[in-house]
Amino acid sequence: MKKIIPLFFVFLSLQLSSSAPTLKIALMKYRGGGDWYANPTALPNLIKFCNQNINTNITPEPETVEAGSPDLFNYPFIHMTGHGNVIFNDQEAENLRNYLVGGGFLHISDNYGMDVYVRKAIKKIFPELELVELPFQHPVYHQKFNFSNGLPKIHEHDKKPAQGFGILYEGRLVVFYDYECDLGDGWENPEVHKDPEEKRQQALQMGANLLQFAFTN
Repeated sequence: MKKIIPLFFVFLSLQLSSSAPTLKIALMKYRGGGDWYANPTALPNLIKFCNQNINTNITPEPETVEAGSPDLFNYPFIHMTGHGNVIFNDQEAENLRNYLVGGGFLHISDNYGMDVYVRKAIKKIFPELELVELPFQHPVYHQKFNFSNGLPKIHEHDKKPAQGFGILYEGRLVVFYDYECDLGDGWENPEVHKDPEEKRQQALQMGANLLQFAFTN
């Protein structure tokens, strides 16, 4: 199994100058029919925000990686989104589990309509664990930016509160799932969804918290 970038190396990259080795993050491509490619401007905007505000040195354009690929282990942070079905076969589920147990981090943003499918897919990766709602005191909400009330509400879907769920493996948060929030939409170019700038900034700040947490925990 390929080893993930050591987390101490990733942490150092937050502290060093622009001459430090460049990091890459990736968008996950999955099977099932869901539009994994939704929000094409989201990750580039988040990367730019993080490079400017939390001193990361991430390649400006994200890469794409398939759930079952050994290349998964090249990325300390994987983002996943969409509106529909998600399917992982046995090999993909095992690969994702090895990646997450080995130090990787998966952020899933429900772009509306994938909740029922995501929960089944995560259960295939971690059959022994449950998605749990994270308390507002969890460190993921208190990195560079402070979110004392948990996830910001970016888009209305079913008029429910935004919730942040997680998979905790041996006490470490390895999967963060934003539900009824839509962080990914909030990262997109302003003209795409015409969100108020305040909402876009909240989404980008929470995204920066996720990256900072993934890189240092």
